[in-house]
This record gives sequence, C-alpha cells and structure tokens, in this order.
Amino acid sequence: MSPERFNQCLRVIRWTPINIASALQCELSWIEALEAGNEIVPEGLATWLETLAQAHEALPPTAAYRGKRSSF
Repeated sequence: MSPERFNQCLRVIRWTPINIASALQCELSWIEALEAGNEIVPEGLATWLETLAQAHEALPPTAAYRGKRSSF
C-alpha cells in the first residue's frame, strides 16, 4: 500500500492518525512514518484498511440527520 493510499483510506474512514494509533494501540510516530512513506504498511494492515475504506465508500452516512439539532 502506498502512503497516498494509506492516507486516502484514513480520510474515507474519517480517522486521524491519532484515531488509528488508538485503535491499533500503537505508537503515533509509527503511524506518522506510514503516512510519510518512511515505513512500509504491513500487508495485514493494508488489507484491513482497504476493507474498512470499501465499506465506508459503499455505505456512506445517511443524509437524514444533516442539520439535526437538540430539542433542549
């Protein structure tokens, strides 16, 4: 997985580097290295991110709640 695709997957999933580091319970610096292309994205991580990104692309958020406000 290229750094560009890694970053694109994160955008599609709506995750920041901090979010994925938290989900993986890994060092933020490693995620930043993956983003920059200074580390190779492991195959298992690439497959997982691709699957999540594809699911998010196939099932975008519903528009039914746009502009929804609290009734309080």
